[in-house]
Amino acid sequence: MRSTGVYALLLLLGLLLGTVRLTSAAEYRALPVAPRAGLTSDWLIHDAEGNRLVLYLPDYHSPAHAYYQWLTIRPGKPFPISFTARQGLSLFIDNRLVFTARTPASYTVDLTQLLPAGSTAGSHLLCVWQEDAVPNLASFANVAATPVAPKGKTSGAALVAQPRPRGHQGQTVFLCFLLVIGLAYGSIRATYQPGFARIYQVEGLWGKASVEQDFLTKPTITWLNLGLVLLFSLSFALLLVAIHTNIQSIVILRRLFDVPESAIVLRVLLYTALVAGFVIGKYLFLELMGYIFDVTDLVMVQYREFVRTILFMGLFLPLVMFLYLGLNQRLPETVLWVSNGVVSLLLVGTVLRVARTLHRKASLLNLHLFSYLCATEVIPLVILLKLIVFTY
Repeated sequence: MRSTGVYALLLLLGLLLGTVRLTSAAEYRALPVAPRAGLTSDWLIHDAEGNRLVLYLPDYHSPAHAYYQWLTIRPGKPFPISFTARQGLSLFIDNRLVFTARTPASYTVDLTQLLPAGSTAGSHLLCVWQEDAVPNLASFANVAATPVAPKGKTSGAALVAQPRPRGHQGQTVFLCFLLVIGLAYGSIRATYQPGFARIYQVEGLWGKASVEQDFLTKPTITWLNLGLVLLFSLSFALLLVAIHTNIQSIVILRRLFDVPESAIVLRVLLYTALVAGFVIGKYLFLELMGYIFDVTDLVMVQYREFVRTILFMGLFLPLVMFLYLGLNQRLPETVLWVSNGVVSLLLVGTVLRVARTLHRKASLLNLHLFSYLCATEVIPLVILLKLIVFTY
């Protein structure tokens, strides 16, 4: 009886261990890997310590300059992809350089035609590398393959690194927003003609001190100014989305507002809210810095001059958008240079105007006031130039 009980106990333990083992196998067995017929959203980065490629997790790993992906490429079978690239972005296949973007644009390339000589069908390692920034991985997508032309005939639709105009799919959206901006400016001018003329006139900006003083003594938070700030923010947002697309690669902005590149309307509205929040929130920043530097009597004059200058110079932003829609397909670099010039003039000109107005109230030769100007205007200017102009 005693041996029978021991045998039963061992049998029971064996059944329990077998059940646990089967359960563990069911829970932890590796899932089958689906063959990759094209690009996916999963990218790999190089782990220097383990000398291996690991899955890139945006919320876990820091952004890198090189991203990898294993692809199945067969010679003779088209493998077209599209992506948005800054100047200098490079593609490597099996650690061999096969493509470099000469200008900022959107590209469509056939990886099959970029395969190094002597490559065979099978798995190949694609590498996307950008030296001075993070590649725009969200823009990489598969493209429907074009039919292969018969021998002796050339297919006019062959995909060989032909740049596409950036923002081409969003031109209708940009035109609609520009129409809204034009109608809004016209309505405001017809409704608030005296206040509108007080802002948008050259004499008031660079001319007589009496006209200038008249604006600086008017209330800043009015319905007219709020409406014009929103229109300025919308114009600036269109420029950022259409031309300065790489602003979305900023790590902080991408983590706080992860908006896909295809959602053009949502991105325009997001950037509009950010620009408007910056313009309105600067008043709180100036109040804080004025309290720290004990120059609170200059804060309101400085903020009014800041608002008036950006509103006046922001009137030229829609003109840059029209230039983008008309010439970006033929002269993308020219449009980029013009856009960078206008944005730089807007930012630098605002700082110069504010400095000129403050100098009339109190001499900036005073080191204390000059330090205040650097803290409130010059340092933010350098940051904005770096994020918007020099980064691109």
